[in-house]
Amino acid sequence: MSNHQDCGAPDPKWASANIGVFICLKCSSVHRSLGPHISKVLSVTLDEWSEDEIESIIDVGGNSAANAIYEASLPDGFSKPGPNASNDERLNFIRSKYERQEFLKPSLRITSFASGRSSHTSFSRRILDSFLDINILKKTENNEELVGFLKVKVIKGTDLAIRDMLTSDPYVILILGQQKVQTTVVKSNLNPVWNEILTLSIPENCGSVKLQVFDHDMFSADDIMGEAEIDIQPLVTAATAYGDISQFGNMQVGKWLKSNDNALINDSIINIVDGKVRQEVLLKLQNVECGELQLELEWIPLDQ
Repeated sequence: MSNHQDCGAPDPKWASANIGVFICLKCSSVHRSLGPHISKVLSVTLDEWSEDEIESIIDVGGNSAANAIYEASLPDGFSKPGPNASNDERLNFIRSKYERQEFLKPSLRITSFASGRSSHTSFSRRILDSFLDINILKKTENNEELVGFLKVKVIKGTDLAIRDMLTSDPYVILILGQQKVQTTVVKSNLNPVWNEILTLSIPENCGSVKLQVFDHDMFSADDIMGEAEIDIQPLVTAATAYGDISQFGNMQVGKWLKSNDNALINDSIINIVDGKVRQEVLLKLQNVECGELQLELEWIPLDQ
């Protein structure tokens, strides 16, 4: 068995079931004092374990993996208590580590857990679930590494095609790989205003975002009202090249050029605006008699 989670004592015989770590006898009494909503202490050999408690241990992946979560922001030069540490030293360190969350990354800290005292797993499990969720979000369903997220504000359409008697009921769909998101339907309007935000996760080496506009029909298949492709590589390249965008003032950082091969009405400029990388896009819908669509793209880094 690995060394103990908090003081490094070898061959620990106790565990915190909801934190998912193994601890020694001396530290187990300190863990008990935190209350079971933070640390539910069980004997490795004497107590009966539920399936959920066993899964917590498995999910964390061992004491070293747990320390990567709970000691991620441990100050340089910080001296952890050793196997021969006093009870006061253990108490101060363990309370700082689990109860006050002083060494967690700020994004994982839970600011209020009083209501969790009725649950043995709520507090520590919420921290673990947050950690797992953040790391899951960094991959797509196909296990591709994500580089960030794209927030698309669908602003409005202009002079859209008629698909009913005198008008249309338009909505917009965005497709990237297996992802598909859409706006609401605007009833009886050829110049609809949505101002809706749709979000896509962006994997490495992603292709273009496919945009489609449809007319919603109650009793038959929805009719296509045009389509276009959005090349997001200029935005991704600009955003990732500058690193921490918050360090820069407002300025132009890239451009997607209008050409005969794309649906742009004019060049699409990429700017840093108030610490955000944004791009205004005006598209002429393709494979349809008329229609334009105005969008605003915004890059969202993984850590946000």
